[in-house]
Parts: sequence; C-alpha cells; structure tokens
Amino acid sequence: MSLRDRLRRSPVATPGSTQEFAPVERNGGPQDELTELKRRLHHDLIAKLNFASMEDMDEAQRREQVESLGRKLLAESDVKLTRGDEERLVQDLLHDAFDLGPITPFLMDEEISDVLVNTHRQVYVERLGKLELTRAQFRDEAHLRLIIDRIVSRVGRRLDESSPLVDARLPDGSRVNAIIPPVALDGAILSIRRFRRRALSIENLLELGSLSGPMAHLLRGIVRGRVNVMITGGTGSGKTTLLNILSRYIPNGERIVTIEDSAELQLQQPHVVRLETRPPNIEGKGTITQRELVRNALRMRPDRIVVGEVRGDEVLDMLQAMNTGHDGSLTTLHANGPRDALHRLENLVLMAGHNLPDKAIREQIVSALQVVVHVSRMSDGTRKVLSIEEIVGMEGSVVTMHEIFRFVRTGIGHTGIIQGRYEATGIVPHFTERVELAGTDLSGIFQRTPSQ
Repeated sequence: MSLRDRLRRSPVATPGSTQEFAPVERNGGPQDELTELKRRLHHDLIAKLNFASMEDMDEAQRREQVESLGRKLLAESDVKLTRGDEERLVQDLLHDAFDLGPITPFLMDEEISDVLVNTHRQVYVERLGKLELTRAQFRDEAHLRLIIDRIVSRVGRRLDESSPLVDARLPDGSRVNAIIPPVALDGAILSIRRFRRRALSIENLLELGSLSGPMAHLLRGIVRGRVNVMITGGTGSGKTTLLNILSRYIPNGERIVTIEDSAELQLQQPHVVRLETRPPNIEGKGTITQRELVRNALRMRPDRIVVGEVRGDEVLDMLQAMNTGHDGSLTTLHANGPRDALHRLENLVLMAGHNLPDKAIREQIVSALQVVVHVSRMSDGTRKVLSIEEIVGMEGSVVTMHEIFRFVRTGIGHTGIIQGRYEATGIVPHFTERVELAGTDLSGIFQRTPSQ
C-alpha cells in the first residue's frame, strides 16, 4: 500500500489513543476540539505532501517529511496546544501512517508480553504477568481492520470472509493471531504475543527465580551433550523463551534446521537454516505443512532439528528424526505436565492416522526423547520451571519417568507472590555420563537437598 493510500485510509481522528489528552471532556470540550484538529491536519497533509518526490525516500525520510509538515501545519493552526498535546498528536499521526496505530507504544514497552485487542473498543495488555485494561481504542472497525491488513500483508498472508482467521508475525518476531467476522461475532479480534528485542539469557532466569543454579547447570549440559529435549507447558508459560535460551548452548560448528508454523525462534549460531510453513493461497492451494518441512529437513544434512512446536501430523516424523542420528534436537508441546505430554504425543500420532499399536507408539517416544522440561505461568504472573524429568524406558506398556528437579510450593506471601523452593529428588539420571563426556561436570548437583 502506498503512503498516499495509507494516509487517505488512516483514521487520524482517533477518539481514544494510548495516552488520552487531559482533561477529557465531551460535547464541545477540549477533546472534541483536538479531534477536529486531527481531521483537518489529516486532510491538509494529503493535500500538501509531494508523494511523487517521496517515492524514492526510505521510511525514515518519509517519517521525517510527514512529521515536519505536520508540525508546520500545527503551528499555522488557530488552536493553541500544550507541548505535550502537540507531541502526542504528531505521534498519533505517525503511528497511524507508518505503524500499528494506537497499540504501537505497547509494542515498544519491554514489560508488556501480550497485546489483546477485543474489537476496536477495548485493548488489554499483559504487563509483568498481569492483565490490565488500557485506554487505547481504535476509531472503528475499519481502523482495526486496516491495521490487521497491514500486519498480514507484510508476510504474504490474507484475511477475508473466505479465510477469516490468520497467524502471522511482526518484523521483530512477535506472534500475531487475527480473526474477523463472521467467525468473530462482535468484530475483529487481534492478539499479539510479543518477544523481547533483547533476548533473555539463563542468567536472567536465575535472577527472576524461574529456576535454580543446579537446574540451569544441568540444562546447559543436556544441550551440549546432545540429549533430546521436549519443553512442555501451557499457553504463555515461556516454552519458546526457554527454547531460545537453551539453543544458545548448541555449539557453533553444528548445522541447525528450525521448523516453525510462524517464525519466532532467535538462534544465534552462524549455521542456521530457518523453515516456515505456508498457508494455502487464494485458490486454496500451495499449503506447506510442518510435516513436509520435517521430512524435507532430513534431506538437508542437519546436525540438530529444532521444531518450534509440535501440534499435528509431523509428530511421528519428528520422533523418527530424533531416532536417526539427530541427537540433541529440541521441541515444545502444549501440555499440563510431563506425563500429560506423553499422552498428547500418543494422541497426536493416532490423530494423524498412523495405524500403530499403543505400545509401538510409546516405544518410539521412549527411544526418541530423553528429557521433558515442564514450565508454567503461576497465578502471580511469574514463570517457573516446575520440573525436569528423564524418560527412562518402559515397564510393560507403561513409560517410566524419573523426576530429577522440581519446584516445591510452600505458600503465598503478603504481596500475592508465590513462595517455594527448588530441590533435587536425589535421582541420578541415566544420561549423566553422556553429559559429562561432553565437558559438563555434574558431580554433587543431584544430592537430595533443597537447591535454594
């Protein structure tokens, strides 16, 4: 979409912005006067901007041009504004023309992890693990749809009545889901799961109390020792964040192939091949699934395969890949716990139409996976590694697991913060020798004493 079209369609006269002008009055008060000023500014900009000369400019130069003319028009207007009101009005104009409208400031706030737009009238954010209602609003349904279209068009996706829901991503890797009528009954819904511009490290998790020192030491060694790991947890529990952190300990000399439904991983190694699924085109053709990508990855000579999230019929191909020389592979799975994760894997294999006996599926899981790390978002908004378990083998038709570390909850403090401690169970895992041969000393960390 050209800048001229953006500005023409851009509803600059947004009654609610992320920072409302104060004082807010109705029926001819200051707010209505500012709204009218926005309308005039919008029309004057379209009339006076030289779009032809801006075609060869980069976005930074275009922003500068729009901002400069906007300030000039404000100075010539007969409405007297405070410095703060003038700055916010210009920023609203730039956000609508170039960014994501009234939710743009939320995407710059490192404390916000989710932006949830429930129709154009209501915007929630999750800040430090807690949901809060903001003052931000879109002008109307058309304004919200314009912003959604701007997001999905950047990644070649489409959203219309024939395809009313879409997954996409922002340039910074943040995950986007949008759904529109007729599926969304009250109006368009937009959900954005943000990812930090500055990637977290395992030291950050230690500072936040998300795991203990011995647990962090073990996880580093597990990755370096090429042990297959599955990270489990609920929505928003931090599975992808932990996967990104653990991937840092993959040696630089290895070839890594990542497979994702929507690209979110931020691997730092020099030899990374990133693959992403593709939805059907407007004729309903051209779909590329995760299963096809997993199969193709096996032909790409990977040392490790990283599957962003297992959710469908790619599960058996992934397990077979872990069994055929791709040790040290990583993946995530939605599950309520380590044992529940194994049941989900079984169900995914069966739902994919594979006619295999239950025992054969479990044997495949046991031979493919060695470690399950379970993470959770607690009721106080914090995220913790609740358990590290080893898949040991089978007793009859039952998969046996040993818990190595766990979080023991002891209560809730006066401020509502969950209290507890991390402790080792005293069990020494079978992969200890393998990890130590890779250069990580594990002596003493499995003693049955509280880790904190």
